[in-house]
Amino acid sequence: MTVTRFQDLPLTERDREWDADEAEKRVRKWAGAEDGPNAKYRQAFIWYDAGDADEFGAYKLPIADVVGGEPKAVPRAVFASAAVMQGARGGIDLPKEDIEPVKQHLARYYAKIGEEPPWER
Repeated sequence: MTVTRFQDLPLTERDREWDADEAEKRVRKWAGAEDGPNAKYRQAFIWYDAGDADEFGAYKLPIADVVGGEPKAVPRAVFASAAVMQGARGGIDLPKEDIEPVKQHLARYYAKIGEEPPWER
């Protein structure tokens, strides 16, 4: 199990709509990952199951979309991923040792947005 390396992606505007399915399609195309995930594709996610890294379903907590030809972190996606970490939408089943690193990763994007993550409020 693996928490992705912090990419420090630029942010989109705060009120940009978030549609995870549509963003994932654009990320696949941008990354050239139509046949399977690759390192560029991985940049759009916070966590993936390294044992199944060649399967799209192994990638969880998407936070990025492709805007102007480049991946950018979408604040609403960051907020949605944080909410899932707090139990929204049924939560997420991650290895115990990955929970804190995922929260730290998300907290770095919250800092870029200028807010505190929900678990620090």
